[in-house]
Amino acid sequence: MPAPQKTVRRPLLVTSATLLSLALTAPVSFAAPSPSTSPSATPSTSPSATPPVNMSSVGGVQLGRAGTQVNLGSGAPVLPKGLTARSWIVADAESGEVLAANNAHWRLPPASTLKMLFADTLLPKFPSTQKHKVTSADLAGIGSGSSMVGIKENETYTVHDLWLGVFLRSGNDAVHVLSSMNQGVGNTVKEMNEHAEELQALDTYVVTPDGYDAGGQVSSAYDLTLFARSGLQKKDFREYCSTVRAEFPGGTTKNDKGKTVRETFEIQNTNRLLSGDSDISVYQGIAGVKNGNTTNAGATFTGVAERNGRVLLVTVMNPEKSEHNEVYKETAKLFDWGFKAAGKVQPVGELVAPKGTAQASTRPVATASAGEAGGADSGAGSAKPVAASSAEDGAGGIGTALAVTGGLLVLLAVGAFLINRRWPLPDLVRRRR
Repeated sequence: MPAPQKTVRRPLLVTSATLLSLALTAPVSFAAPSPSTSPSATPSTSPSATPPVNMSSVGGVQLGRAGTQVNLGSGAPVLPKGLTARSWIVADAESGEVLAANNAHWRLPPASTLKMLFADTLLPKFPSTQKHKVTSADLAGIGSGSSMVGIKENETYTVHDLWLGVFLRSGNDAVHVLSSMNQGVGNTVKEMNEHAEELQALDTYVVTPDGYDAGGQVSSAYDLTLFARSGLQKKDFREYCSTVRAEFPGGTTKNDKGKTVRETFEIQNTNRLLSGDSDISVYQGIAGVKNGNTTNAGATFTGVAERNGRVLLVTVMNPEKSEHNEVYKETAKLFDWGFKAAGKVQPVGELVAPKGTAQASTRPVATASAGEAGGADSGAGSAKPVAASSAEDGAGGIGTALAVTGGLLVLLAVGAFLINRRWPLPDLVRRRR
């Protein structure tokens, strides 16, 4: 087991009017409500211990089958041992090919990975520089025991601040403030369900915008991967989900000279493949997305990583093994396998395009110029993201970690690559920027 990792904190250069950083959060899920016949119908809250016999076949017939699905070709590596997640998926983020999956359409509680859909739905609505003074009504209805970033009533925050709170600390308080700005939680839930249907994420039914446990709230590894893929079309989404740490506004006080000042405190991304931990190294090439953990969902995680120009998405839901950081360890194993197996396996399905669109070309595209790849302006705000990396060796098949300086440069290069590139998805997705 490696020793606790050292980190390097340095401000990133501003490129293409966006703060460049590297981070992501992603975890797993656990109890499984029974599926409904449509996303508009409220699913049953009764959990099932095993995947249903009949699951959705969106993306391919094989994806609707229970158990592990993989078509190994000549020279393809076998799947890693020790995977205990109830559901997982490995997909090429650009071509949409699903390389392997396990119970891909099993409808399970999503926890805070549902915040990817929340962000993909609401990010285009508010410029990052917009300011909002928080009221008590904005913070009403937050579930007991929720993860919080520390938003205070009667303080003013930029939209940029709020999104950093959503992605780095999985702050349900930040989600509720943004929902209030969007005509309330009820309207936000309605729009999230509509957007899920538009993306053909038909396993998903939203009850709470923050992913807090609620009766009937479900998604699937397949749908969470669709949300990540859609969100990553937006430059600001990529920035927020890849930020390792940032300064967040605190309370307003007066200093010893009687001058009013706004305190700040540091927040760090809870995605351990991005920030590292005592028993897991920063994953080489990781560049973001979202984790989650609740009583009903267990640990859930969706991550995106790049190696040698290939970008993979991995979603893992509810590992049964209770080891610390198990969701990240199983994700790392699947990333390692996916990068080795790409081009040597026959796809078991595909990530479908949104309704009314054709699947985009599978060929990688050039890096976009400023303004082409992103959504709402993401360069302003009081928080100042900085990046971190590690010099420790990887564990459990993650591979040898880079030295601190070299690793930081490589990770930042990956961050720049993923943040600034134009992602080859259908026009409907890109129009939602």
